Amino acid sequence: MLLTLAKVLDAGEVAAFRQALDAAAWIDGRATAGEQSGKVKHNQQLAEDSPLARQLGDAVLDALARHPGFVSAALPLKIFPLLFNRYEGGEHFGVHVDNAIRVVTGTIVRVRTDLSATLFLSAPEDYDGGELVIEGEYGAQEVKLPAGDLVLYPAGSLHQVTPVTRGARVAAFFWIQSMVRDDGQRAQLYDLDQSVQSLAAQLGIEHPDVVRLSGLYHNLIRRWADT
Repeated sequence: MLLTLAKVLDAGEVAAFRQALDAAAWIDGRATAGEQSGKVKHNQQLAEDSPLARQLGDAVLDALARHPGFVSAALPLKIFPLLFNRYEGGEHFGVHVDNAIRVVTGTIVRVRTDLSATLFLSAPEDYDGGELVIEGEYGAQEVKLPAGDLVLYPAGSLHQVTPVTRGARVAAFFWIQSMVRDDGQRAQLYDLDQSVQSLAAQLGIEHPDVVRLSGLYHNLIRRWADT
């Protein structure tokens, strides 16, 4: 399932993020790449232990906790600390697949990467290129979202970022270990949850059909979730 979430950050928050990031010290993005992806990765990144990365990452997590669609779509169990990258001057990231397991730097915490997420921090009109191209069941999809919007997609997908030929593409990216590791099951649960919420808004949360569908949703969670 590929899903976009609008306005995770508002315009004021994006502006504050960009002010901080534009003044930050960037390093070679290959610092966090695996053996295969490191051969095709050409971008800049904040260091994993950067206090700014942690500060801004925590702010994004707070925003995601308030976003009505994130928990429903991701069913998060663990979230890898957010990273921030920048592409300019022809930089790009060739076709690759994300590592299945990520270790949080300086800890023994391991995160299974069920979902990848990119939060766009540059307005699409401010740069040329830089599309996130994700290979899926129905072919390749190009993603280039407004600043403040986020895309969620299966981490096992082949994907790439095309060369940025004008301006700068700045984004946050991270991985999620879901309580439900199977993408098809997560997609069904998301659709069911959205239907329950829609019916509840129309009929009220105490309507028998809403109660029955809500029970089905939670019983499927019990069947499929790992905690």
